[in-house]
Amino acid sequence: MTAGREPELAGQTVAVIGGSSGIGLETARRAMAEGADAILIGRHQDRLDRAAEELGAHRTAAFDATDEDALAGFFRNLLAPVDHVMVTGGGPSYSTVLGLNSAQVRQALTDHATLMVSVARNALGKVRPGGTLVFMGAAGDRVAPGIGIFAAAAAALPPLTATLALEIAPIRVNLIAAGFVDTPLSAKLLGDGLEKRREELRSTLPIGRVVGPADVAALAVHIMTNTALTGATYDIDGGQQYVS
Repeated sequence: MTAGREPELAGQTVAVIGGSSGIGLETARRAMAEGADAILIGRHQDRLDRAAEELGAHRTAAFDATDEDALAGFFRNLLAPVDHVMVTGGGPSYSTVLGLNSAQVRQALTDHATLMVSVARNALGKVRPGGTLVFMGAAGDRVAPGIGIFAAAAAALPPLTATLALEIAPIRVNLIAAGFVDTPLSAKLLGDGLEKRREELRSTLPIGRVVGPADVAALAVHIMTNTALTGATYDIDGGQQYVS
């Protein structure tokens, strides 16, 4: 926060699903720097405890957000409304389309959308009017050999975001569509190929560097603070979609 400037989220509460690492952790860090109270949410209590200690956060909740009963229970048990909910966590799994069976296709196409709808449904009455739901998606046109059904699933999210924004207004709903972000999840997915991918991006992206979690966190907090934003999708990929 710049000296002499009032914190933009003072007195507000931000719940971060996927808040123990990566983009979620950085979003909580940025929100707290703007005066917010953060609730860190994730599957593993030990990771949440480490993240809470690092940030000085006082509230955590350990559950699987894809478990609809657990998600509903979290919102139901909130003692007071929250102002913003950021949903990160998970990530793509790549394979050829024909390498998936029918159940895997259905799961790949619906998992992210189902989570968005579940969060939106449970946010009613628990997220204050004018607050926002911020979801993570994927930037640009990612059709390429080997990425399977992921591109089709990602393409459904911008219109779903807009629809939810209309249905649960005046709660705002927005989508961040990210390209490669240098997170622990990316390291897990790429393994030994991580540094090669970093070098490729440094040499080809218009911004001349790799996008990091703090870049996405800055956008997420801007979406929270700018109350004119709803129903929109914001690409953040350093120009990757134009040079890939």
